[in-house]
Amino acid sequence: MGDLLKNSIFFSDQHICYADILPPSEVRLRIEVAILSFLKNLSSPTPSVSDLPLISRRMSNSRVSRGLLTENTRIFLSDSFSTKSLMNENSANSLIRVWKVMEMCYQILGQEKKVTQRELFYKLLSESPQYFTSQLQANRSIQDLVALLRCSRYSLGIMATSRGVVAGRLMLQAYVIDCSVCGSSGYAISGDLNFLESLVMKSDARYIIMVEKHAVFQRLAEDCFFNQIPCILITAKGYPDIGTRFLLHRMSREFPHLPILALVDWNPAGLAILCTFKYGSVTMGLEAYRYACNVKWLGLRKDDIDQHIPEESLIPLKPRDHQIAKSLESSEILQDTYKEELAAMIQSGCRAEIEALYFNGYDFLES
Repeated sequence: MGDLLKNSIFFSDQHICYADILPPSEVRLRIEVAILSFLKNLSSPTPSVSDLPLISRRMSNSRVSRGLLTENTRIFLSDSFSTKSLMNENSANSLIRVWKVMEMCYQILGQEKKVTQRELFYKLLSESPQYFTSQLQANRSIQDLVALLRCSRYSLGIMATSRGVVAGRLMLQAYVIDCSVCGSSGYAISGDLNFLESLVMKSDARYIIMVEKHAVFQRLAEDCFFNQIPCILITAKGYPDIGTRFLLHRMSREFPHLPILALVDWNPAGLAILCTFKYGSVTMGLEAYRYACNVKWLGLRKDDIDQHIPEESLIPLKPRDHQIAKSLESSEILQDTYKEELAAMIQSGCRAEIEALYFNGYDFLES
């Protein structure tokens, strides 16, 4: 333990920072080291209250890693720190929240349990209502703890709540699950990452298609589109959750020869969803890169709008669209073709949803 105290756990390598996937015993040890370090400073001849040095999750601390021999591009966080201090009025409550979440995770890991972020929030709300008044505060404190201990949320005993479903030419074997006979609802993706990692997968598909919208996914699944074009369909029902991203990443490792294609709305939000699957997300902090996949943009594209969607089906961009577009424009990740599509969206002032293709018939997506 003495050696651990001499070597701070709040390390950062020269370029890239990331969250480790660790066993419960190792995470509990890191928590113990953090507490002992705090107490050591309090009991020293010149006692002081330690600040918490956290890897900054600001966009300015993000870096882009581009593969030299592959098309893989991912977002990472670099080694810039931010601090939380009891001496700073603005961050004192935030620091206390981190310690409260750390205490709760230590207990969860000791009991060998897993909880969702929502369950954790209600537990924190019941025990420390003066510090936790919203789910957002709990979520941010969890990410702060990830940045402090340098381990994943799942390693902390926090399980993803998954919205995603999968259908098509995929066999999952924990008990045998044939995703081609799950109907239009698909097979619900578990938030238990250990379970997803343990699945034995078999497929004769030629493509994996990530569909932004659940309604479109249901239409394709109901019509057994995956039998016309052998494919696996997957959706997160909007912005991707960890469980869906993990399963897609797992499939990309299991079937590296299968192209992953994204079908999203032609608007800044659709492009942002595609980029989250493809590059990762800075909002996930040190876990940003872990589930990134080499996703290609199938549609909707500007050519699809010009050729298949009437002007009457276009919808004016909303203020939220412009905010997302501004964020995308300021990032380093967009390749030139994506920048051109984004510029076309802004110039037109309009957005097009996938369902607008139904102007050509409900089976148009399958033709």
